[in-house]
Amino acid sequence: PFKNRKEDIMEKTIKKYFPIFALPTAAAFTVFFIFPFIMGVYLSFCSFTTVKDAKWIGFSNYAKIWGDPTFVHALWYTALFSIIAVVSINVLAFAIALLLTKGIKGTNIFRTVFFMPNLIGGIVLGYIWQLIFNGILARYDLTLTFSEKYGFWGLVILLNWQQIGYMMIIYIAGIQNVPGDLIEAAKIDGASKFQILKNVTIPMVMPSITICTFLTLTNAFKLFDQNLALTAGNPSNRSELLALNIYNTFYGRNGWEGVGQAKAVVFFILVAVIAIIQLRATRSKEVQQ
Repeated sequence: PFKNRKEDIMEKTIKKYFPIFALPTAAAFTVFFIFPFIMGVYLSFCSFTTVKDAKWIGFSNYAKIWGDPTFVHALWYTALFSIIAVVSINVLAFAIALLLTKGIKGTNIFRTVFFMPNLIGGIVLGYIWQLIFNGILARYDLTLTFSEKYGFWGLVILLNWQQIGYMMIIYIAGIQNVPGDLIEAAKIDGASKFQILKNVTIPMVMPSITICTFLTLTNAFKLFDQNLALTAGNPSNRSELLALNIYNTFYGRNGWEGVGQAKAVVFFILVAVIAIIQLRATRSKEVQQ
């Protein structure tokens, strides 16, 4: 009875003071996220150079988006990049996680080494890999911006190098939570290593797969810093991802500020819809433990 009474008092205290502690966070979220977002949506329907001279023009900015060949190219370029990046990062991260949960020597060192690239900032990482790629291509009298293909695969390699370690940590946590009884039961039933992986390990690690797929998918679509530092969209904006295309439209094309803002709204909706579909698709396959 004393324990229940104590819990009731704590619950009442939390409910009483919750608004006081939540108010600063809610106010900051409203001022720095909700209000700018609403303002951004409004400006996407306006022609403007500054917020004060915005004039309502309806859907004209959205009509210009699909007539802009750089945006259409960036959309497909980003979609292809995201597919390859998501698959390669998750497959490699999962494979490394499997190896590092086998009890091999130096596991903690390997985990630290693989995770370290994630700590490097995007701009710095982009310039480092630019030097590496251009140093290799210089032997063949080429540069990273000679063709959009070089920029594409350069971005794929860069993002893999940066993200694999982080996803590996999440997969390791998921693999370590797989009940040993299930694996032992599968071995007793005569299941091979591949069958155990397919029918036991992967289904039980689906929550980790959901998280990692979501993170890699959204990170790939929103990639900006690395793209700016590595290729800056060259040659002729052919290696431009969507985020960089929006940036160049807003800041690099006079009179297109509204179009750039409209692109940002479309970009937000696109990423949100894809992320929701991915979450529902992977969560439906999760196994309740």
